[in-house]
Amino acid sequence: MARQPNGRAASRGARITLEATLWAAADKLRGNMDAAEYKHVALGLIFLKYVSDRFVARQAEVRREAVEDAREFPEDQRERYIADALENRDQFTGYNVFYVPEEARWDWLRARATQVQPPIGVLIDRAFDLIERDNPTLRGVLTRNYARPELDQVKLGEIITLFSDLDLANDQREDTLGRVYEYFLGQFAMAEGKRGGQFYTAGSVVRLLVEMIQPFHGRVFDPCCGSGGMFVQSEKFIAAHGGMPDDISIYGQESNPTTWRLARMNLAVRGVSADLGAKWADSFHEDLHGSLKADFILANPPFNMSDWGGERLRGDARWRFGAPPPGNANFAWVQHFHYHLAPYGIAGFVLANGSLSSQQSGEGEIRQKLIEADQIDCIVALPGQLFATTQIPVCLWFVARDKSNGLLKDRTLRDRRGEVLFIDARGLGRMATRTLKVLDDADVARVADTYHAWRETGGRYNNAPGFARAATLAEIAAQGHVLTPGRYVGAAPGAEDDEPFDARMRRLTGELAAQMKEGADLDARICEQLARVGYER
Repeated sequence: MARQPNGRAASRGARITLEATLWAAADKLRGNMDAAEYKHVALGLIFLKYVSDRFVARQAEVRREAVEDAREFPEDQRERYIADALENRDQFTGYNVFYVPEEARWDWLRARATQVQPPIGVLIDRAFDLIERDNPTLRGVLTRNYARPELDQVKLGEIITLFSDLDLANDQREDTLGRVYEYFLGQFAMAEGKRGGQFYTAGSVVRLLVEMIQPFHGRVFDPCCGSGGMFVQSEKFIAAHGGMPDDISIYGQESNPTTWRLARMNLAVRGVSADLGAKWADSFHEDLHGSLKADFILANPPFNMSDWGGERLRGDARWRFGAPPPGNANFAWVQHFHYHLAPYGIAGFVLANGSLSSQQSGEGEIRQKLIEADQIDCIVALPGQLFATTQIPVCLWFVARDKSNGLLKDRTLRDRRGEVLFIDARGLGRMATRTLKVLDDADVARVADTYHAWRETGGRYNNAPGFARAATLAEIAAQGHVLTPGRYVGAAPGAEDDEPFDARMRRLTGELAAQMKEGADLDARICEQLARVGYER
């Protein structure tokens, strides 16, 4: 008997199929529109396919149930009973499945993908109208621009056919829309002129943040929520620990209109209630949740954002520890998060490594005041290559309003005042692809368990040279208030002697040769692309 693939292998195969299909779709569109527009077309179609597949799957279940129930009716009434059940909206919305009218279903559209009049783009726009009409939570979310003249209708019809082979009915557990967005950011970041990490956070990083702060109950806030991945993972965490979705209230804000709609779609398909504001808006200049005090903040703000309008906010009430420099928003984000924390709240967020040691434009003074006020709970240095769209080294900050022995619902935390936990996780992770690293479950557990053991009453925490160490505020002051974990954790025992010199030299020489070859290949590809557009060196 042939061995069946395990769940992880099947999931990997599904991912490859999705990404290969997305690339084929982009390939069809590349001569017709800017790379920045690829993802907007694909995201809407993937969403349409997703809700349609789930509707059809649920409809098959309804049919089986209705056929069984219809046996109790006279024979001449059975067919009508079954037909009514198949179109009963409650049979779908009650199971967290959007009701999709017939003319918005994928098979109906696929059958008309190649017709000339009306063009397929008109039918897709109308499909979104119908879906919004019958599903109030999606009103104002779906973008209808598939009938615009610059979008080749023949190629659009081909993409409909291409996407028809994707089976998304059972993909609710995956962050499908986020994956699609991440893929396009990764593939076309250079063409768009945008830095990665700005909209989508690597799944393993989100999981680590959630596992560390454990949002069991209360208000969860992300003021730069991107595609909503933090919220999706929080819901998964609660479900995995036997909780209910209503145990948390979700608040978010996003400044990019496309990404704001994506977040609403992402949460809506999971039946997750969230207040993302009535519109997209800049958190610094239009704080839609100005009075919110959150129990948990999870965020991945844009790294090193220079054009954030800080010069217009010099006297803002959020800058308790000093006005952040107009040329870098990192410490504006830190203080924005701190401002929105409840008295016993905790924030976990991603920042560029420069935030740990920067001294320019007053950043060092702001960091020093945060440390002296005993607001920093933990710092984690992450391994490189975790983000598909940026190579900027990053770290995790955990900020706690009150580190005393406070009661957080049913969990008692020990008095951690005067201490900061440093974790150097740069040695963790495995290469999932040639360029992308992921943190496995064991990596996430190791970091999170270390933090919990240090933070909680009765925790069995011990310093681990080379990995984790709790430092006092006096020790941090002696280091010039620099928060780089490597300064505190030291080296692992025997770390310098693990690899003989000759073996290390051979390994490094081989790595250098491989990198040089990769660079030469990349140069050749660039020259080839330049030649295609008629550019000669």
